[in-house]
Amino acid sequence: MAEKNSPKKHGKSGDGREDRLKAALKANLARRKAQARARATPEDKAGKDEG
Repeated sequence: MAEKNSPKKHGKSGDGREDRLKAALKANLARRKAQARARATPEDKAGKDEG
């Protein structure tokens, strides 16, 4: 049987796609880190608001 998911050679468009994916992944990671930091800091304020 022939493999359906055989690796294909990338041309210039493939390189551009990889660059876009790399940039999107980096932006996503930065956004997730910022969200995690934002969730971690308001805990001090949350205790004061409830009381």
